[in-house]
Amino acid sequence: MTAVQAKQDTFDSLSPTTDEVVGTYPVHTADDVTAAVARARDAARWWADLGFAGRAERLQRWKGVITRRAAQLAEVVHAETGKPHADAMLEIVLAIDHTAWAAKNAPKVLGRKRRSAGLLMSNHAASVEFQPLGVVGVIGPWNYPVFTPMGSIAYALAAGNAVVFKPSEYTPGVGKWLADSFAEVVPERPVFQLITGYGETGAALCRSGVDKLAFTGSPGTGKKIMAACAETLTPVLIEAGGKDALLVDADADLDAAADAAVWGGMSNAGQTCVGVERVYVHERVYDDFVAKVVKIAKDVRAGDDPEAKIGPITMPGQLKIIQRHIHDALARGGRALVGGKDAVGDKYVQPTVLVDVPEDSEAVREETFGPTLTIAKVTDMDEAITKANDTRYGLASTVFSKRRGVELAQRLRAGMTSVNSVISFAGIPSLPFGGVGESGFGRIHGPEGLKEFTRPKAIARQRFKAPLVLTTFSRTAKTDATVAKLITLLHGKRR
Repeated sequence: MTAVQAKQDTFDSLSPTTDEVVGTYPVHTADDVTAAVARARDAARWWADLGFAGRAERLQRWKGVITRRAAQLAEVVHAETGKPHADAMLEIVLAIDHTAWAAKNAPKVLGRKRRSAGLLMSNHAASVEFQPLGVVGVIGPWNYPVFTPMGSIAYALAAGNAVVFKPSEYTPGVGKWLADSFAEVVPERPVFQLITGYGETGAALCRSGVDKLAFTGSPGTGKKIMAACAETLTPVLIEAGGKDALLVDADADLDAAADAAVWGGMSNAGQTCVGVERVYVHERVYDDFVAKVVKIAKDVRAGDDPEAKIGPITMPGQLKIIQRHIHDALARGGRALVGGKDAVGDKYVQPTVLVDVPEDSEAVREETFGPTLTIAKVTDMDEAITKANDTRYGLASTVFSKRRGVELAQRLRAGMTSVNSVISFAGIPSLPFGGVGESGFGRIHGPEGLKEFTRPKAIARQRFKAPLVLTTFSRTAKTDATVAKLITLLHGKRR
């Protein structure tokens, strides 16, 4: 296991590769969490008062610290998740870019803007601004322990909030590294605090009085988070799992599509919420595409040596799920062209490519979260869209098509779609990130991500006395008749 409880008040983070202890961390109690949120409440007022420029200056300094020490942080990620250093560096680089974007664009997105006052209130100046919520709680995942939580942390901080962060019990060291490095550039107040522990600690954060809770994890845990937050009417942002599809049209670049399918499905050992799990291919190019995927996948190997391209399965319990999905697919008539029934070991899963898998099998219906792909033949892209959308999830998707890429992307029921590339939306800071259905709701990243951690404040200022005063008990019948005539002239025309 990667995280085991050493004694009642602490737990150990273990390497998923060697089972060696990486670090020991406190199990924070409900009282600890309440105290952290109280400290954050005071710090939030100070942080908000710095204004956009003051916060941006500090966030840019934090970005610089992360950049200069990225190799050090990557080593912590590698130690706690087992993922190759190169993959750890990739998520760190993306997190740096997002932090820079949030700091730079917060004033433009959230600052005060004029709005039209309309005819009846034309004597007013109308404006809206987006004010910080106060304290944001963030519960992060283990699979991308830097990039994913930073999508909430950096944007919430840029919007003027204090943050209390609970990382996964599998990656507490990554959370501590982030909190400690932030404290170096913002030593004045506890604007960004860390709490560690298991589910009970996360539940305490939900009930602690934070102004919003951002969660990334499984749909099942997301439902528990919502139930706990409902006790105090705390709003939530949920980014849950996915069963993402990749569509390959008849005119697609098959070499690029095959490469994207294998990388999208098997990078990070398939432990990617927006990873590719299902592939639907036009019948005219199916055989060629499958042959290309098989060739590429056979060159990908899981292990802990320098030549291995993917690492271990971080959560031991996931091994049984992956194995069950593969065995169910094979028992239902599917064929393994790469990997198969012996692909799952005690720590690693070798890449597995499955074809002829029934659409109602577990490997197609449930999130596998391992380095597997199911590839299905379709008669046309209409069939591909129908099958791709036939899921309770709706996180991300991919389309390879030279002529119809954007059209097909628009028809996919998913929060994000890449056309002729894979997972590219995640690397573009200006685009919102999130899903629909059991993949969750709310958005991180982009302007929507900044606004997610604010409350819109409307302000109407009277500039001069109106000729028709509506908000008074001394309003006359003549005024009402005049208003009625005006509204009829403006809006009563027959079309």
